[in-house]
Amino acid sequence: MTTKKTKAASTVKAPVAKAVKPAVKPAAAKPAVKPASKPAATKTVAAKLPAIDIGISEADRKKIVAGLSALLADSYTLYLMTHNFHWNVKGPQFNSLHLMFMGQYTEQWNALDLIAERIRALGYPAPGTYKEFVKLASIAEVEGVPSADDMVRYLVGAQEATARTARKLLPVVDAANDQPTIDLLTQRLDVHEKTAWMLRSVLDN
Repeated sequence: MTTKKTKAASTVKAPVAKAVKPAVKPAAAKPAVKPASKPAATKTVAAKLPAIDIGISEADRKKIVAGLSALLADSYTLYLMTHNFHWNVKGPQFNSLHLMFMGQYTEQWNALDLIAERIRALGYPAPGTYKEFVKLASIAEVEGVPSADDMVRYLVGAQEATARTARKLLPVVDAANDQPTIDLLTQRLDVHEKTAWMLRSVLDN
């Protein structure tokens, strides 16, 4: 009996083909970006300020400023003198004079801004250095430390000198119809004349 050898059918796996990745093309080089060119420089022409036109001529404004600059110089010198005496006064009247001088120099300090700002409003720079003040002031500096009574005498003279400087300017300001400066001068005259009277009263025995 012929025995047929049955060949077991062997299952042969077909070889699995490896997936081939598609070739990746290198990214195209980005075109070089040129830096943005700066806009051509343009000349900036500053707008010219309009001329001051407040109803007072330039010639009159110049005269008024010259007078106010002298007043500012006298006022600053008076302020400094009064503050100096406030620091250095001594003697039986120390307390009363120390306090009186403090009130006076405080008032003077506030007045300096009013005068300087009026000069600026008229279109000119205000003097602001010791060199300019010495040149413009009519009041001489006091050397050393005077006695209490002499301090009062010096201040009487300085207050009256400042009043004269203010009054000297009134005709110029009045002719130019400069009402704000007239008001300022009137206020300063009132203060200086009243203060001079109070100081004189201290010496009136």
